[in-house]
Amino acid sequence: MKHYETLFVLKPTLTDEERQERFNFIKEVIEKNGGKIAGYEHFGVRKLAYPIQKFERGDYYVIYFEGTSEGVKELERIYRITEDIIRFLTIKYETKKDITAWEKMVQRANKAVQE
Repeated sequence: MKHYETLFVLKPTLTDEERQERFNFIKEVIEKNGGKIAGYEHFGVRKLAYPIQKFERGDYYVIYFEGTSEGVKELERIYRITEDIIRFLTIKYETKKDITAWEKMVQRANKAVQE
């Protein structure tokens, strides 16, 4: 299994319940496709660098997980067809140095969630 980080930006007009539903849905997609979630972070609503679909702000989430390339393809397919997700990015960590950095980010994310 490879190490991945995925970031997605939700529309800022969603309610807290809708945001949580979308986040849980993405976590389920990762897990149903053989992925194992190591940690996640919610950065909240932030200003976008430029307007996307007429939105000036977006709600940012990052999920760190281990998975397969087929699982990532399915995740990105889901991102594309989910109207509430306005941007996404998935990064694969391959080298030992990258994986070490990934593990540190997971520890930081898990520590932030516990607080």
